Order: sequence, then C-alpha cells, then structure tokens
Amino acid sequence: MAGDFAADRSFERWQARRRWARAGLVYAVMLLFAIVFVGPLLFAAVSSLKTDPLEYPPSLNVPQLQTKNWSAAARLGVAGAGDRWFGGFAPGAVLDFEVTYFVADGAVAEAPEFIVPRRRPGAGLGAVQTIDFAADHAVVSEVRAAPPTAAVRTDGDVASSGALHTYAVTIRYEGEGPLVNRLPLDVTASTAMTYVDSTLTANRLERRGRTASFDHVAPGLLGYALRNYVRVFQEVRSPSTGQSLFLAWTANSFLYALVRIVVTLLIASMAGYALARLRFRGREAIFLIVLFAQMVPLQVLFISNYLVLRDGIFSFGGFALSTLWGYPDGMLNTMTGLVFVTALNAGAVFIMKQFFESIPREVEEAAMIDGASHWRRYWNVVLPMARPALGALTILTFQGAWNDFFWPFIVLTSPETVKTLPIGLLSFRNTYGAVGDWGLILAGAVMSALPVIVLFVVFQRYFLEGVSFGGGKE
Repeated sequence: MAGDFAADRSFERWQARRRWARAGLVYAVMLLFAIVFVGPLLFAAVSSLKTDPLEYPPSLNVPQLQTKNWSAAARLGVAGAGDRWFGGFAPGAVLDFEVTYFVADGAVAEAPEFIVPRRRPGAGLGAVQTIDFAADHAVVSEVRAAPPTAAVRTDGDVASSGALHTYAVTIRYEGEGPLVNRLPLDVTASTAMTYVDSTLTANRLERRGRTASFDHVAPGLLGYALRNYVRVFQEVRSPSTGQSLFLAWTANSFLYALVRIVVTLLIASMAGYALARLRFRGREAIFLIVLFAQMVPLQVLFISNYLVLRDGIFSFGGFALSTLWGYPDGMLNTMTGLVFVTALNAGAVFIMKQFFESIPREVEEAAMIDGASHWRRYWNVVLPMARPALGALTILTFQGAWNDFFWPFIVLTSPETVKTLPIGLLSFRNTYGAVGDWGLILAGAVMSALPVIVLFVVFQRYFLEGVSFGGGKE
C-alpha cells in the first residue's frame, strides 16, 4: 500500500511538472511572437528619437532618454525663451553652456571656439523656408575655464591619464527681435582634446571629433526628447502658404477614415440586416453578387474608376451628374472622389449579415408582437445587440482607410495639402530619404501608427466580443 501511495504521489508530481512545462512553453512562444511583432515598432520608436537613427552599431543608450539631458534641456529652455517644454531663443535670453574635454598628460589644453552658426533647420522643405537665424541676434561671451581635475580615460583596453578641462560661455540675445525657434552651437577644440561631456549631449561630432555640434542648446524638455517629432510640425510646411503639411495630411486621413466608418457602418448594417432577415425575390442572387465583389480587387477597376472621376459621374453629352454636386471639372484631387469609390465595402456587408444571422429570431418576435416595423426592430432591437460586430468593423474600417495607399495615390496628386498621411509619408521618403534624414521619416511613421494602436486599445473589448459571439453560434 505504501508503495502504491508513493507511486501515485510521484505520478501526480510528474503531471504537475508537465502542466507547468506546457504552460511555460506556451508563454515562451507568446513572448517570442510579441518580440517579433512588437519589437520592430518599439525599436523604430526609440530610433526616431535619435539624431542619427542609422548609427552603427545600433544602441538603445539614447541621449534623448537620459534624465540628465531632460533637466538640462528644461532649464536651458526657460533661460532661452521662458518655455521649459519647447524652448527657443527670445529677446532677453541669457543662458550658460559648458563643455568638458579630456586632455592627456603631456598635451596642451587650449580654450575651444564657441560659434553660433547661421544654420538652417534641415534638408528638404526646411531648407527653403524663410526663417529667422539665431546667429543674427546671439552674442557669445569670452570663454571661461574651470580648474582642471585629474582623470583617467579608458579607450578599449588602453588607459590614459590626464585631466578634465571644463569651458563655459554665456550666450545672450542682443537687442530686440523675433522669437527664434533654434539656437545652434558649434564648439571646436584642438586635436589634443577629446570631447567628454557638455550641458547637453552633442548631437554629433564633426571634423574628426574636433567639433561638437549642437542643433539647439535651448530646446526645452519636449523639444529635446522629441526633437524629430517637433521638426515634423515645424519644418514640413508648404513653401507657398507656410501651412503645416503633416497636420493637413493627418486631418485628411482622419476625415477620410471617419467618413468611411460612418458610411460603412450605416450601409453595411442595413444591407446585412436585409439579407439576413428579409425575404424577397433575388436575395440569394444579391448575396452572391456581394461575395463576388469581395473577390475583385480595386486594382482591377482603378482605370474605369479613374475615368469616372476624371470625366464626371454618369457623364453624357457633356453633362455629368457630379456637376450638380459642385464638381464641374471632375472629382480628382478631392476627398469626395476618394470616398465615392472606396466607401462601399462588400466584406463589411458579409460580416454584418453573418452576425445578424447569429442573433436569435425570438428577440425580434417579441418586438413584432408589439407592432414594431422592420425599421424599428432593426434600429431599436437588433442594432444595439450588434455593438461587438460594429466595434470590430470600426477597427477594420479605420485601419483600412488610415493605411489606404493605392487609391489615394491615384486620385490625390496635387496640391500637397490634399494628400492623406500614407501619401505624405511617401513625400517624406522622397524628400528627406535622399539626404539621409531618417529621424524625421521615422518620427512621421511612428505617429502614423499611433491612431490605429489607440483605436484597437479602446475598441478591443468589442473586437473580442464580436469574435467570441460570432464563434458561439449554435
């Protein structure tokens, strides 16, 4: 008996270890998938904060995420323009800036040269803007040297003894003038001096490490940590009107997605209810047409759709129906033309039909006894029960509209302010990719992904309910 009891206990422990091993394997696989799918987005988000996202080897030690730089950026932003968040260089500004160098024993330390250069904000559209330069108003004081301190610097396996030399200057805004968005600074030292640190970490080292270059030494907290994101709104502007193109592209995408969602939910829910509940001649044929429409990609029809928008809807004898809507010259380069072709979605009708069929008919029969019409049963009884399906459809429709590229690329060509965000990101690629300004491109790409992520987080309960409800049909 004792032997049988011990064997049973041993078997139970083996089963428990096996269950834990299976659970551990499942969680390990889920973690691996999370890293594979989410990892690139997180790496892109971190890289979008860097001055040089293409640095090699890649590093997650980003100066823009260091608290030392955060506090210094906020303090310098207040000193430069009284704004701890976005900084600037305004009349009356007085700010101090320090740079520290390592000088090996036997080498001679010389005071570096501090210069506020006349530098444009960047390449692309930022290079053709009419801007105010900080160099026209900035006055740099004499260089002040602090007493050196002994130090040892390690470069790989080689250690060098020497001293740390810290130099400081005061930068003032001389006279009256406009608020300047950026205060660049170049600090050039002799070849015997090695850059170690500064009030703000240098954006890059140039001229074989001799020049520590700073894009903005009074950036404010957000202006420093989210530098590339701020640049997206400040630099990417229309050369003719000065309007922020990124804001215009984002607003167009939101408008396009919102109209698509409203039209899709309204028409798909009504059509799905009619196909699921009403009995009329040709119902099966209409449903087959819906299924067939799902199989035809938009690329097959884009030439005919393009000609319809170019020449006008139902154009005949020089007159088009779109003329009555205020589009006598066609509907190209308009949001109306974009929505006209893409608003109706056969897949959404199919989803709603299947969901309505999963709702028991007894729910409507009670309303029928009370004398409710088809419309009232649809609007007051069935549609509120379809919130899970509507939530899932909202996510899918928004994602499809927000990421839609092919048809907006065909329809929206000019001016720049009429484009949607995916087409605008292509302009980013063409304008800034050629000059290697990948930080700005990554910032725009990350911001374009955020709305979809936020929408899924908000509606994920409805999305999961729709999946589970639809899968539980008896």
